[in-house]
Amino acid sequence: MRHLLFAAALMLAGGAWANAQSCAENAREVKPVLSDAARIEYTNKLAEAKAVFEAEPNEADSFIWLGRRTAYLGDYKAATKIFTEGIGKFPSDARFYRHRGHRLITLRCFDDAIADLEKAPKLIKGKPDKIEPDGLPNAKNIPTSTLQSNIWYHLGLAYYAKADLKNALRAYREAEKVSTNNDMRVATAYWHYMTLRRSGKHKEALRSLDRFAGGLDVIENDDYLKLIRLNRGEAKVEGLLASIQGDANTLGSASLGYGIGNYFLYNNDKEKARAIFQKIVDGNQWASFGYIAAEAELAGLR
Repeated sequence: MRHLLFAAALMLAGGAWANAQSCAENAREVKPVLSDAARIEYTNKLAEAKAVFEAEPNEADSFIWLGRRTAYLGDYKAATKIFTEGIGKFPSDARFYRHRGHRLITLRCFDDAIADLEKAPKLIKGKPDKIEPDGLPNAKNIPTSTLQSNIWYHLGLAYYAKADLKNALRAYREAEKVSTNNDMRVATAYWHYMTLRRSGKHKEALRSLDRFAGGLDVIENDDYLKLIRLNRGEAKVEGLLASIQGDANTLGSASLGYGIGNYFLYNNDKEKARAIFQKIVDGNQWASFGYIAAEAELAGLR
């Protein structure tokens, strides 16, 4: 029965997914390095999601959380298949395209991610935004993003990874319209800033950071705030660089590292930038956006 459901889902998801499926199936997949405690927690949460799915197989949330929990353990390909099955049952639910798009980015299937993330805004047009619950809660257990902000944010990342800066700028401008708290504003603004700099719009890029003058409180995007301070001239690169020298195996170091590498590129020091990007890809944060972006930069620098 499950196989029949999945086959039907593939048909309903449309022919575009056939190409995406090929990319996803052939993509490299690297499992995250987790502490014993984290692995136990994620495994238990996945077991809970499976139990809910078996009890409520016709609920969209059952598919969403099964897919999300599957991805947290590094089974990204399996997660995309779950989201595809969800699309077959709930073709008008933008969340499935948002989450499948995210995991297609993880698998470096950027074109397919873009197709999903361009479809999602059409499904949410004219609808109120909704808080997106965190699968991995922050220290205050306060969600910091919404469905719409995540759709545009991830679309920007997919275009950025392909060096399609025009479309990345379009996505980040839309993301900023629906970024309603400091954490999302900081994250979106920083990627927007980097895209502007890469586009040669230096003055516009600097102006885009003017609103972050003075104090600002964030819950989980402190790394992006530090990088904003760096590019506003309010922090020294040496201080930030020191914080990642010893460890390339944390999400923080991948995020900070990529931003620092870009800072060196902006200041025409390609060798320092290359060294930073290499340090990131020598680490184990394969699924992080900082790692994905550093990987792309190294390919370009070569």
